[in-house]
Amino acid sequence: MSLHCSELPQAVQELIREGTIIPAHPLALNAQREFDGRRQRALTHYYVDSGVGGLAVGVHTTQFEIRDVGLYEPVLRLAASTARELTSRPLVLVAGICGRTEQAVQEAALAVSLGYHAGLLSLAALKGASEDDIIAHCEAVARVMPLVGFYLQPSVGGIPLSVDFWRRFALIDNVIAIKVAPFNRYHTLDVLHGVAAARAEDKVTLFTGNDDHILLDLTVPFDIRCDGRTTRLRFKGGLLGHWSVWTSTAVRIFERCRLASRSDVVDADLLALDARITDCNAAFFDVHNGFRGCIAGCHEVLRRQGLLATNACLNPEEGLSPGQREEIDRVLEQHADLSDDDFVAQNLQRWLACMPNPSSACRT
Repeated sequence: MSLHCSELPQAVQELIREGTIIPAHPLALNAQREFDGRRQRALTHYYVDSGVGGLAVGVHTTQFEIRDVGLYEPVLRLAASTARELTSRPLVLVAGICGRTEQAVQEAALAVSLGYHAGLLSLAALKGASEDDIIAHCEAVARVMPLVGFYLQPSVGGIPLSVDFWRRFALIDNVIAIKVAPFNRYHTLDVLHGVAAARAEDKVTLFTGNDDHILLDLTVPFDIRCDGRTTRLRFKGGLLGHWSVWTSTAVRIFERCRLASRSDVVDADLLALDARITDCNAAFFDVHNGFRGCIAGCHEVLRRQGLLATNACLNPEEGLSPGQREEIDRVLEQHADLSDDDFVAQNLQRWLACMPNPSSACRT
Protein backbone atom coordinates (compact mmCIF):
# COMPACT_ATOMS: atom_id res chain seq x y z
CA MET A 1 0.00 0.00 0.00
CA SER A 2 1.34 3.43 -0.95
CA LEU A 3 0.17 7.03 -0.88
CA HIS A 4 1.18 10.07 -2.93
CA CYS A 5 0.73 13.60 -1.62
CA SER A 6 -1.56 14.39 -4.54
CA GLU A 7 -3.97 11.79 -3.15
CA LEU A 8 -4.29 13.44 0.27
CA PRO A 9 -7.62 15.06 1.10
CA GLN A 10 -7.65 18.63 -0.15
CA ALA A 11 -8.22 20.01 3.36
CA VAL A 12 -5.17 18.14 4.65
CA GLN A 13 -3.04 19.39 1.75
CA GLU A 14 -4.09 22.95 2.58
CA LEU A 15 -3.32 22.50 6.28
CA ILE A 16 0.18 21.32 5.44
CA ARG A 17 0.81 24.14 2.95
CA GLU A 18 -0.50 26.83 5.29
CA GLY A 19 1.20 25.36 8.34
CA THR A 20 -0.32 24.30 11.61
CA ILE A 21 0.43 23.23 15.16
CA ILE A 22 1.33 19.55 15.56
CA PRO A 23 2.24 18.22 19.02
CA ALA A 24 4.50 15.18 19.28
CA HIS A 25 2.26 12.70 21.10
CA PRO A 26 3.70 11.14 24.29
CA LEU A 27 3.18 7.55 25.42
CA ALA A 28 0.96 6.98 28.46
CA LEU A 29 2.26 4.35 30.90
CA ASN A 30 1.19 3.16 34.31
CA ALA A 31 3.46 2.75 37.33
CA GLN A 32 4.53 -0.69 36.05
CA ARG A 33 5.65 0.87 32.74
CA GLU A 34 2.75 -0.82 30.96
CA PHE A 35 0.75 0.88 28.24
CA ASP A 36 -2.22 2.86 29.59
CA GLY A 37 -4.73 3.03 26.75
CA ARG A 38 -7.27 5.08 28.74
CA ARG A 39 -4.82 7.89 29.39
CA GLN A 40 -3.43 7.61 25.86
CA ARG A 41 -6.92 8.36 24.55
CA ALA A 42 -7.27 11.18 27.08
CA LEU A 43 -4.06 12.77 25.77
CA THR A 44 -5.35 12.62 22.20
CA HIS A 45 -8.63 14.16 23.38
CA TYR A 46 -6.67 16.93 25.13
CA TYR A 47 -4.82 17.80 21.94
CA VAL A 48 -7.94 17.74 19.77
CA ASP A 49 -9.87 19.94 22.22
CA SER A 50 -6.89 22.31 22.38
CA GLY A 51 -7.38 23.02 18.69
CA VAL A 52 -4.27 21.47 17.16
CA GLY A 53 -4.03 20.95 13.43
CA GLY A 54 -2.43 17.54 13.60
CA LEU A 55 -0.79 14.82 15.66
CA ALA A 56 2.66 13.26 15.36
CA VAL A 57 2.70 9.70 16.73
CA GLY A 58 5.50 7.16 16.98
CA VAL A 59 8.10 9.95 17.05
CA HIS A 60 10.87 10.65 19.57
CA THR A 61 8.44 11.98 22.19
CA THR A 62 6.38 8.79 21.84
CA GLN A 63 9.63 6.91 22.59
CA PHE A 64 11.38 4.97 19.85
CA GLU A 65 11.35 1.93 22.16
CA ILE A 66 7.67 1.30 21.36
CA ARG A 67 8.98 -0.70 18.42
CA ASP A 68 10.89 -3.04 20.74
CA VAL A 69 7.84 -3.86 22.89
CA GLY A 70 5.25 -4.29 20.14
CA LEU A 71 3.46 -0.99 20.70
CA TYR A 72 4.19 0.81 17.44
CA GLU A 73 1.11 -0.41 15.58
CA PRO A 74 -1.33 -0.26 18.56
CA VAL A 75 -0.28 3.28 19.49
CA LEU A 76 -0.57 4.57 15.93
CA ARG A 77 -3.91 2.83 15.47
CA LEU A 78 -5.36 4.20 18.73
CA ALA A 79 -4.33 7.80 18.04
CA ALA A 80 -5.76 7.76 14.52
CA SER A 81 -9.05 6.11 15.49
CA THR A 82 -9.50 8.35 18.54
CA ALA A 83 -8.86 11.53 16.56
CA ARG A 84 -11.42 10.49 13.93
CA GLU A 85 -14.00 9.65 16.60
CA LEU A 86 -13.58 13.02 18.28
CA THR A 87 -13.75 15.46 15.41
CA SER A 88 -14.71 15.77 11.77
CA ARG A 89 -12.40 18.73 11.12
CA PRO A 90 -9.24 17.96 9.16
CA LEU A 91 -6.18 16.86 11.12
CA VAL A 92 -2.76 16.07 9.69
CA LEU A 93 -1.74 12.62 10.99
CA VAL A 94 2.04 12.18 10.98
CA ALA A 95 3.66 8.84 11.78
CA GLY A 96 7.21 8.57 13.03
CA ILE A 97 9.30 6.44 10.66
CA CYS A 98 12.74 5.17 11.62
CA GLY A 99 15.28 2.38 11.10
CA ARG A 100 17.20 1.17 8.08
CA THR A 101 15.45 1.13 4.71
CA GLU A 102 13.60 -2.19 5.05
CA GLN A 103 12.18 -1.26 8.45
CA ALA A 104 11.36 2.31 7.40
CA VAL A 105 9.49 1.14 4.29
CA GLN A 106 7.50 -1.36 6.36
CA GLU A 107 6.60 1.30 8.94
CA ALA A 108 5.54 3.69 6.19
CA ALA A 109 3.29 1.05 4.62
CA LEU A 110 1.71 0.32 8.00
CA ALA A 111 1.15 4.04 8.64
CA VAL A 112 -0.58 4.41 5.25
CA SER A 113 -2.83 1.44 6.05
CA LEU A 114 -3.85 3.13 9.32
CA GLY A 115 -4.79 6.36 7.56
CA TYR A 116 -1.73 8.50 8.28
CA HIS A 117 -0.99 11.29 5.83
CA ALA A 118 2.78 11.66 6.15
CA GLY A 119 5.83 10.09 7.71
CA LEU A 120 8.35 12.00 9.81
CA LEU A 121 11.56 10.30 8.73
CA SER A 122 14.27 9.86 11.35
CA LEU A 123 17.71 9.27 9.87
CA ALA A 124 19.47 8.35 13.12
CA ALA A 125 19.84 4.69 12.06
CA LEU A 126 21.91 5.78 9.05
CA LYS A 127 24.68 7.40 11.06
CA GLY A 128 27.95 6.86 9.19
CA ALA A 129 26.25 6.42 5.78
CA SER A 130 27.10 8.71 2.88
CA GLU A 131 24.66 11.43 1.87
CA ASP A 132 24.13 9.54 -1.41
CA ASP A 133 23.03 6.48 0.55
CA ILE A 134 20.80 8.58 2.82
CA ILE A 135 19.12 10.21 -0.18
CA ALA A 136 18.51 6.75 -1.68
CA HIS A 137 16.95 5.70 1.62
CA CYS A 138 14.67 8.75 1.61
CA GLU A 139 13.63 8.10 -1.98
CA ALA A 140 12.68 4.52 -1.13
CA VAL A 141 10.44 5.59 1.76
CA ALA A 142 8.94 8.45 -0.28
CA ARG A 143 7.71 5.89 -2.79
CA VAL A 144 5.44 4.59 -0.03
CA MET A 145 4.10 7.77 1.60
CA PRO A 146 4.53 11.56 1.72
CA LEU A 147 7.58 12.53 3.74
CA VAL A 148 8.37 15.15 6.33
CA GLY A 149 12.14 15.49 6.56
CA PHE A 150 13.65 15.62 10.02
CA TYR A 151 16.85 17.44 10.97
CA LEU A 152 17.29 16.00 14.46
CA GLN A 153 19.77 17.60 16.81
CA PRO A 154 23.01 15.58 17.04
CA SER A 155 22.90 15.53 20.87
CA VAL A 156 20.00 13.06 20.73
CA GLY A 157 21.15 11.01 17.75
CA GLY A 158 20.82 13.30 14.75
CA ILE A 159 23.26 13.43 11.83
CA PRO A 160 24.85 16.68 10.63
CA LEU A 161 23.72 17.19 7.02
CA SER A 162 24.90 19.59 4.34
CA VAL A 163 23.12 22.28 2.36
CA ASP A 164 23.40 20.04 -0.70
CA PHE A 165 21.71 17.18 1.12
CA TRP A 166 18.71 19.35 1.89
CA ARG A 167 18.64 20.64 -1.70
CA ARG A 168 18.51 17.06 -2.99
CA PHE A 169 15.99 16.03 -0.34
CA ALA A 170 13.65 18.92 -1.19
CA LEU A 171 13.63 17.78 -4.83
CA ILE A 172 12.41 14.26 -4.01
CA ASP A 173 8.91 13.60 -5.27
CA ASN A 174 6.47 13.13 -2.37
CA VAL A 175 8.47 15.27 0.07
CA ILE A 176 5.95 17.74 1.49
CA ALA A 177 7.66 19.33 4.50
CA ILE A 178 10.76 19.46 6.67
CA LYS A 179 10.86 19.57 10.44
CA VAL A 180 13.93 21.66 11.23
CA ALA A 181 15.14 20.68 14.69
CA PRO A 182 18.93 20.84 15.00
CA PHE A 183 18.68 23.37 17.86
CA ASN A 184 21.40 25.24 16.00
CA ARG A 185 20.93 28.42 13.95
CA TYR A 186 23.71 27.57 11.50
CA HIS A 187 22.27 24.13 10.75
CA THR A 188 18.79 25.64 10.55
CA LEU A 189 20.05 27.99 7.84
CA ASP A 190 21.59 25.01 6.01
CA VAL A 191 18.09 23.57 5.55
CA LEU A 192 16.71 26.89 4.37
CA HIS A 193 19.58 27.35 1.93
CA GLY A 194 18.93 23.85 0.59
CA VAL A 195 15.23 24.50 0.05
CA ALA A 196 15.98 27.82 -1.65
CA ALA A 197 18.61 26.23 -3.88
CA ALA A 198 16.06 23.60 -4.94
CA ARG A 199 13.51 26.36 -5.58
CA ALA A 200 11.16 24.19 -3.54
CA GLU A 201 9.74 26.90 -1.30
CA ASP A 202 6.24 26.39 -2.74
CA LYS A 203 6.51 22.58 -2.51
CA VAL A 204 8.11 22.02 0.90
CA THR A 205 6.53 23.51 4.02
CA LEU A 206 8.93 24.40 6.81
CA PHE A 207 7.96 23.28 10.31
CA THR A 208 10.05 24.34 13.25
CA GLY A 209 11.24 21.71 15.67
CA ASN A 210 13.69 24.11 17.29
CA ASP A 211 12.26 24.06 20.79
CA ASP A 212 14.89 26.62 21.80
CA HIS A 213 13.50 29.28 19.41
CA ILE A 214 9.89 28.34 18.77
CA LEU A 215 8.36 31.79 18.74
CA LEU A 216 11.08 33.51 16.71
CA ASP A 217 11.06 30.75 14.09
CA LEU A 218 7.31 31.24 13.67
CA THR A 219 7.47 35.04 13.56
CA VAL A 220 10.66 36.15 11.82
CA PRO A 221 11.17 35.91 8.02
CA PHE A 222 14.39 34.44 6.63
CA ASP A 223 15.95 36.03 3.53
CA ILE A 224 18.14 33.48 1.74
CA ARG A 225 20.51 34.60 -1.03
CA CYS A 226 21.11 31.97 -3.71
CA ASP A 227 22.19 32.22 -7.35
CA GLY A 228 21.82 35.99 -7.37
CA ARG A 229 18.29 36.01 -6.04
CA THR A 230 16.71 36.45 -2.62
CA THR A 231 14.14 33.96 -1.42
CA ARG A 232 12.11 34.88 1.63
CA LEU A 233 11.25 31.77 3.62
CA ARG A 234 9.08 31.33 6.68
CA PHE A 235 8.34 28.56 9.09
CA LYS A 236 4.64 27.97 8.56
CA GLY A 237 4.05 25.69 11.54
CA GLY A 238 5.64 23.59 14.20
CA LEU A 239 5.97 19.90 15.02
CA LEU A 240 7.25 19.93 18.55
CA GLY A 241 7.70 17.83 21.67
CA HIS A 242 7.38 21.06 23.63
CA TRP A 243 3.83 21.36 22.36
CA SER A 244 2.90 18.06 24.02
CA VAL A 245 2.38 20.17 27.17
CA TRP A 246 0.47 23.41 27.74
CA THR A 247 -1.00 22.76 24.31
CA SER A 248 -4.07 24.99 24.40
CA THR A 249 -1.85 27.95 25.30
CA ALA A 250 0.53 26.99 22.50
CA VAL A 251 -2.35 27.10 20.03
CA ARG A 252 -3.21 30.65 21.09
CA ILE A 253 0.41 31.77 20.86
CA PHE A 254 0.76 30.13 17.45
CA GLU A 255 -2.21 32.12 16.16
CA ARG A 256 -0.60 35.33 17.46
CA CYS A 257 2.60 34.40 15.62
CA ARG A 258 0.68 33.68 12.44
CA LEU A 259 -0.98 37.10 12.56
CA ALA A 260 2.32 38.81 13.36
CA SER A 261 4.06 37.11 10.43
CA ARG A 262 1.62 38.83 8.10
CA SER A 263 2.41 42.27 9.47
CA ASP A 264 5.36 44.59 8.93
CA VAL A 265 5.33 45.47 12.63
CA VAL A 266 5.64 42.79 15.29
CA ASP A 267 4.57 43.47 18.86
CA ALA A 268 7.63 43.58 21.13
CA ASP A 269 5.66 41.85 23.88
CA LEU A 270 5.09 38.89 21.57
CA LEU A 271 8.78 38.69 20.67
CA ALA A 272 9.68 38.85 24.35
CA LEU A 273 7.73 35.64 24.92
CA ASP A 274 10.43 33.74 23.03
CA ALA A 275 12.83 33.90 25.98
CA ARG A 276 10.14 32.83 28.45
CA ILE A 277 9.05 29.87 26.32
CA THR A 278 12.67 28.82 25.90
CA ASP A 279 13.18 29.09 29.67
CA CYS A 280 10.30 26.66 30.18
CA ASN A 281 11.70 24.38 27.51
CA ALA A 282 15.09 24.31 29.23
CA ALA A 283 13.42 22.80 32.30
CA PHE A 284 11.08 20.44 30.48
CA PHE A 285 13.79 19.22 28.07
CA ASP A 286 16.55 19.01 30.69
CA VAL A 287 18.97 21.20 28.78
CA HIS A 288 21.42 21.40 31.70
CA ASN A 289 21.90 17.63 31.58
CA GLY A 290 22.26 17.21 27.83
CA PHE A 291 18.53 16.55 27.23
CA ARG A 292 18.66 13.23 29.09
CA GLY A 293 15.34 13.93 30.82
CA CYS A 294 13.54 15.53 27.87
CA ILE A 295 10.76 12.94 27.62
CA ALA A 296 10.38 12.45 31.37
CA GLY A 297 10.22 16.23 31.81
CA CYS A 298 7.20 16.51 29.51
CA HIS A 299 5.66 13.51 31.26
CA GLU A 300 6.15 15.24 34.61
CA VAL A 301 4.19 18.30 33.51
CA LEU A 302 1.37 16.10 32.22
CA ARG A 303 1.47 14.02 35.42
CA ARG A 304 1.05 17.10 37.58
CA GLN A 305 -1.99 18.06 35.52
CA GLY A 306 -3.45 14.56 35.95
CA LEU A 307 -3.25 13.56 32.29
CA LEU A 308 -0.56 10.94 32.98
CA ALA A 309 -0.31 8.64 35.98
CA THR A 310 3.49 8.69 36.06
CA ASN A 311 6.50 10.37 34.44
CA ALA A 312 8.03 6.92 33.75
CA CYS A 313 9.49 6.00 30.37
CA LEU A 314 9.75 2.54 28.80
CA ASN A 315 13.48 2.57 29.40
CA PRO A 316 14.06 2.35 33.18
CA GLU A 317 17.29 4.30 32.67
CA GLU A 318 15.32 7.32 31.44
CA GLY A 319 13.79 9.65 34.00
CA LEU A 320 14.10 13.08 35.53
CA SER A 321 17.70 14.20 35.96
CA PRO A 322 19.09 15.49 39.26
CA GLY A 323 17.78 19.03 39.71
CA GLN A 324 15.27 18.80 36.88
CA ARG A 325 12.26 18.54 39.15
CA GLU A 326 13.34 21.75 40.89
CA GLU A 327 13.76 23.47 37.52
CA ILE A 328 10.25 22.43 36.56
CA ASP A 329 9.00 23.78 39.90
CA ARG A 330 10.70 27.09 39.10
CA VAL A 331 9.24 27.59 35.63
CA LEU A 332 5.79 26.47 36.74
CA GLU A 333 5.87 29.27 39.28
CA GLN A 334 7.55 31.95 37.17
CA HIS A 335 5.61 31.28 33.97
CA ALA A 336 2.27 30.10 35.35
CA ASP A 337 0.43 32.33 32.86
CA LEU A 338 1.79 30.19 30.02
CA SER A 339 0.33 27.00 31.44
CA ASP A 340 -3.11 25.62 30.66
CA ASP A 341 -3.76 24.04 34.06
CA ASP A 342 -7.26 25.54 34.32
CA PHE A 343 -8.23 24.26 30.87
CA VAL A 344 -7.04 20.76 31.77
CA ALA A 345 -8.72 20.80 35.17
CA GLN A 346 -12.05 21.79 33.61
CA ASN A 347 -11.97 18.91 31.10
CA LEU A 348 -9.83 16.15 32.62
CA GLN A 349 -12.60 13.92 33.95
CA ARG A 350 -14.46 14.07 30.63
CA TRP A 351 -11.33 13.12 28.73
CA LEU A 352 -10.56 10.24 31.07
CA ALA A 353 -14.15 8.98 30.90
CA CYS A 354 -14.36 9.03 27.11
CA MET A 355 -14.17 5.40 25.96
CA PRO A 356 -13.88 3.85 22.46
CA ASN A 357 -16.81 4.50 20.15
CA PRO A 358 -17.84 7.48 22.28
CA SER A 359 -21.34 8.84 22.47
CA SER A 360 -22.08 12.33 21.25
CA ALA A 361 -21.29 13.59 24.76
CA CYS A 362 -17.65 12.73 24.14
CA ARG A 363 -17.44 14.44 20.80
CA THR A 364 -15.88 17.86 20.21
